Amino acid sequence: MPMCWTRRGTKRNERRRPFLALLCAVFFLTVPGPGQIYLPPPPAEQPSDYGKVILNSHSSTAGPGPVVFDHWLHRAKFTCRLCHVDIGFAMQANATGVKAGTNRQGFHCGACHDGKRLFEGRPIFAACSDDSKGKECDRCHSLGKWGVRKYNYDAFTAKLPKGFYGVDWMAAENKRKIKLVDSLEGISVKRVPIQAREDFTIKARLPWVHPILFSHEQHSAWNGCELCHPEIFPTARKETVQFSMFLNIEGRYCGACHGKVAFPLNNCCACHPLGPFWMAGKLGKTPDWVLFP
Repeated sequence: MPMCWTRRGTKRNERRRPFLALLCAVFFLTVPGPGQIYLPPPPAEQPSDYGKVILNSHSSTAGPGPVVFDHWLHRAKFTCRLCHVDIGFAMQANATGVKAGTNRQGFHCGACHDGKRLFEGRPIFAACSDDSKGKECDRCHSLGKWGVRKYNYDAFTAKLPKGFYGVDWMAAENKRKIKLVDSLEGISVKRVPIQAREDFTIKARLPWVHPILFSHEQHSAWNGCELCHPEIFPTARKETVQFSMFLNIEGRYCGACHGKVAFPLNNCCACHPLGPFWMAGKLGKTPDWVLFP
């Protein structure tokens, strides 16, 4: 099952496409069994749309229209763990059951958006409040409405370090450009500090790809332990679980976040810092094309 990936935008890559197509065809003809192409889904054309969630299970029938949730705005202020563990937002689309009534009761969005809780010294506007005026409702129910959003991606992220695709969130935190909140008074339970875990490598299943460098420390800072274990990654001995790029592309394991909200899966060198073996001496550069058998 080959997976072919190309990076568009250079004349050199345009010349390579016929060769790549021929290489894929040869692979199909020489490998026994049915062939299937696995491609990482391309990220949104604009980084501002990456991770955007449209909530429309009830809002259109209720009147105000679909809600637009920007992950980039919230991940610049809060850890993933706070929202997906303490507050209880599901990791799967349409699995949370957010309603205006639950927000008013202090659940879901209403855990923070209650008009009383302060962030950086200012009250957070109330979600679905009976006292809300139309303009306040439009801040969330903004799909197809021009000029109602308070924050603009380009202006908000102007001073944040950029990476392969949009903001480099790890660099932003390491450079203290952002400081993430990881607990919410009245909701979060006081936890014992997580023991520091060392970074480790994961051997690639292909002989010509350098190992994955996994930062346990960074992931546990954002996600805690409970967001990843045991639902996404079973708590088992190293190398017991045989995950692969194919499974990641299907949305399992690393693909539960990467390719949806965390950096895209076609940013090879973010996980394989040394890239393929033929990229020696070109650290940090993403190859123009890669063929994964």
